[in-house]
Amino acid sequence: MTIIASLRRAGICGLAALVLASAGSVFAEDAATPAPAPTAPPPTTDLAQRVADLEAYVNNTASGASADGKTTWTSNLSSGPGHNAWLMTSSAFVLFMTLPGLALFYGGLVRKKNVLSIIAQCFGITGLVTLLWWLCGYSLAFAHGSPFFGKLDFAFLKGVTSAPNSDYGAWVSQNVFSMFQLMFAIITPALIIGAIAERVKFTAVLLFVTLWMFAVYFPLAHMVWGVDGFMNGLGNPKAVIHAIDFAGGTVVHMSSGWSALVFCLIAGKRLGFGTQNFSPHSVVLVMVGTGMLWVGWYGFNAGSAVAADGIAANAFLTTTLATAIGSFVWGAWEFLLKKKVSILGLCSGAVGGLVVITPACGYVDASGSVWIGLAAGTIPFFAVMYLKPLLKYDDALDTFGVHAIGGTTGAILTGFLATADANPNLNTNLKDYLANHTLWIEQLKAVGLTIVLSCVASAIIACIVKAVIGLRLTPEQETLGLDISDHGEEGYLL
Repeated sequence: MTIIASLRRAGICGLAALVLASAGSVFAEDAATPAPAPTAPPPTTDLAQRVADLEAYVNNTASGASADGKTTWTSNLSSGPGHNAWLMTSSAFVLFMTLPGLALFYGGLVRKKNVLSIIAQCFGITGLVTLLWWLCGYSLAFAHGSPFFGKLDFAFLKGVTSAPNSDYGAWVSQNVFSMFQLMFAIITPALIIGAIAERVKFTAVLLFVTLWMFAVYFPLAHMVWGVDGFMNGLGNPKAVIHAIDFAGGTVVHMSSGWSALVFCLIAGKRLGFGTQNFSPHSVVLVMVGTGMLWVGWYGFNAGSAVAADGIAANAFLTTTLATAIGSFVWGAWEFLLKKKVSILGLCSGAVGGLVVITPACGYVDASGSVWIGLAAGTIPFFAVMYLKPLLKYDDALDTFGVHAIGGTTGAILTGFLATADANPNLNTNLKDYLANHTLWIEQLKAVGLTIVLSCVASAIIACIVKAVIGLRLTPEQETLGLDISDHGEEGYLL
């Protein structure tokens, strides 16, 4: 060990001597050669810019200014590789939530004669929404515009290049950001199909989703996340409602869940509802789909930091805690009330935890996420187990009970539990709301607007679709199953 240590010291000393010798030769050459005429920017400014940009990249802050704020410049840097890599990974995770996660989760919950209809609807929605996103959806949601809609500056993804859009991320390419947000736009309407499963035909689903994206999703995404959005309390100092939604409590879960309730009421109940057995045909597929949703949700929540930074790390932690606790608490309620813990209950509790933590994950600390997990395993549980039978609506796969009730719960709890210790960005425009403990009032306003928009628009759209092409298959086709009636295939040939 002594010999090795001596060699190491000798190597370090030799390296130091080599560096000093090289430096000495450079200094000697500089002394002998006249200094060139200064160019713009001078070397010192260029060095300051490089150091400041490096610090900005590491800390995920905007580049272009020195630490003291006295020196500014236009940075020529492109996107940061680490942040870009995380958002591309997150984008893949969120797509994984829909295909295959949600497809298998919902597919396992329906009867076996309708499993392919769920998968087909997930695939159809993925292609349809992608086309709309390219056409104008991304622009309507994220371009500058009014408080309710963006302009068409990014229509056909024009100008959406690998350069960052500083409105949403200093170090992530805008084309990557647009694809990340596309995955949110895909899964949101796909959640709705859980409420109307096993009875609404494929073409009616696609027409409903087309109209719904323009009436509900695009304006709501702009209002909550757009740089000049009506309810973007975090990023728009002129917002009318100073609400926060880190990853989609209002935009994704409330909008889809409340819309799903309206859609299923207008579509009507399944044939035999209340008399036939509608048990899931494969709880194994439900479990597999739940696991995929959980894994993919890390991209959904932690990816919404739009950087691989400390806020993303906190969202990763809070998502894990709330999800696991939600699953455990749902199972505990089952044991207390029914003396048995079901796999379906554990899976439902996990999804409930994921839903309720979504709007809060980047704004609450570990203890806050525990409270959210407890609420997630309790409130949606009673909505599914008792409210649904009481009101007798046919929400086939409990989209309303989990996503609408869960998303609403999460949005409200975010107003009580958000802390600048978890996310210092809250101090930018919301410091007074945190100090006065009034953020929850802003959250209630956002909740109310989201419910009204989702329900009214969905009712109108569902009635239009019903009048134009009809919603349901014939009773004979529904009895046969949507797999054969709509797609000419069977999920299982046994």
